[in-house]
Amino acid sequence: MFESATVKLTAWYLAILIMISLLFSFIIYSIASNEVGTRIDSLQSLRPLSELGSSSFKTMRSNLIHEAEANLLASLIITNLVIWVAGGVGSYYLARRSLKPIEEIHEAQSRFTSDASHELRTPLASMKTELEVTLRDQHATKKEMRELLTSNLEEVNKLTELSTMLLQLSRLEHEELTRSQIELWNVVRPVIERFDKTGQRILLEGTKTLKIYAHPASLEELLTILIDNAIKYSPKKSIVTLKLKATKNMIGFEIINTGRGIDKKDLPFIFDRFYRADTSRTSGTSKGYGLGLSLAKKIVELHNGELTVTSASNAETTFTVLLPKRSRRDFSNNA
Repeated sequence: MFESATVKLTAWYLAILIMISLLFSFIIYSIASNEVGTRIDSLQSLRPLSELGSSSFKTMRSNLIHEAEANLLASLIITNLVIWVAGGVGSYYLARRSLKPIEEIHEAQSRFTSDASHELRTPLASMKTELEVTLRDQHATKKEMRELLTSNLEEVNKLTELSTMLLQLSRLEHEELTRSQIELWNVVRPVIERFDKTGQRILLEGTKTLKIYAHPASLEELLTILIDNAIKYSPKKSIVTLKLKATKNMIGFEIINTGRGIDKKDLPFIFDRFYRADTSRTSGTSKGYGLGLSLAKKIVELHNGELTVTSASNAETTFTVLLPKRSRRDFSNNA
C-alpha cells in the first residue's frame, strides 16, 4: 500500500517539477531568442555589416538566430533531462521521507490492534470455555458454581485493568498536560505509603525539598507504575531504593531493585506496547500486559523528560526519570 502511495506521490512531485521546468524553459527560450535578434539588429549600424546589403544581412541574421536558437534549445533539453532525472530521484526520496512517519504510525497501530485483540481474546476464551463446560454439567454443585464465578471475576478484573490502561494510553496520545511547579516529595510520599505501609520495603534517598515542573496526577501515575514494576519483579522482602536526584536543569528520581534483571537483548524493547521480557522478568503471577512501561514512557515524553533503564541478567535494574525543573517560559525569561 505504501509502496504504491510512494510511486504516486513521486509521480505528482515529478509532474509538478516537469511543469515548472518546462515553463521556465519556455520563458528563457523566448527571452533569449528575442535578445539574440535584438543584439544582431543593433549590429546593422556598423559600417562593415551595412556594406553587405540588405539581402545579405537578412540571410546572415536568420542563420545566426537559427543557430543560436538551436544551441539554446539543445542546452535547455539537456538541462531539463538532467533536472528530471535528478528530480525523479529526489522526488522518490522526499515521497519516502514524507510517508515514513505515516507508515510507522500505521504499522504501530496495526500491531497495537493485533496485540490488544489477542490480549482481550485470551481471557474471553477462558471465560467462555468455563461457562460452556459448567452449563453442560447438569450435576454441578453450588461450590463448583461459586468457583466458576470466582474464576470469571478474576478474568473480568483482568479485562478491566487492560481496558483501563488502553484508555489511558489512548487519552495520552491526544492530551497536553497542564503543568505547574510542585514539590516532588508531595507526589512521592503517598505512592510510598501505598506500597510500603510498614516502611521496610522502600528505601528513600535524597533531599525532600526538590521542586519540579510537572502534572501531579500523571507524575503520581508514573511513580506508581515504576515502583509497582520494581516490587513485582524483585524478591520478596528485598529493598527497593528510590533516589531523588537533581541536575542543573532537571529533577527526577531513580528506582533500583534487585532480582533477575533484564537481558541485554530485551532492553531496547521494554517500552514497546505489549512487550514482555518473559525470559528475564516475568514469572508466575508477575505477568502483566506489557503496557505499564509504555504508559510511563508516554508520561515522561509529555513532560519533555527522559526515561532510561540499565540492567543485566541477575543484576540490579535501575529506571531513571529526569524531568525539566522549570517551564520553557522560565528558561526563555532567564536567557
